[in-house]
Amino acid sequence: MIPTRKHLDYALGYIELGLFAEAREELSRITAADRKLPVVLGVLLELAMAEEAWTAVITLSPQIVAADPSNERPWIAWAYALRERQKITEARDVLLRGAAAISEPSVLVDYNLACYFCLLGDLKEARRRLDSVFTRDPHWKKDARQDPDLAALHTKTTKPSP
Repeated sequence: MIPTRKHLDYALGYIELGLFAEAREELSRITAADRKLPVVLGVLLELAMAEEAWTAVITLSPQIVAADPSNERPWIAWAYALRERQKITEARDVLLRGAAAISEPSVLVDYNLACYFCLLGDLKEARRRLDSVFTRDPHWKKDARQDPDLAALHTKTTKPSP
């Protein structure tokens, strides 16, 4: 019998290659007793994210968070799935709860929160969070300039009409 960890490794490899049916098949080989383990749910979450199966992400993320609230990935995925469903206020609220539960949130947490605050019209808070991101990692400036979620923060210069 192949151990659960091996099935998960194979499934993650398939996900990386974009072979989602194969990943799902590999996950189906996991014993029923192991299917609710947080590590298994985590790989199911990665598959759902890759497939853009937002309902599955929204369903799986709270289960993973309940097992380990300090795990950043499900918080980010959950909020992102809500954002994709145009539930921006909920996305912001979920990620704010996550930021409080995660011991050392990554730059991505603040970046995504900046996006949500910007989309909700709180440009001051969006700018504050974005400044924090840039202080921690200036490489994010390029992404921020091109991110449509942050469009309200971009200063546009227009040339006068001839």
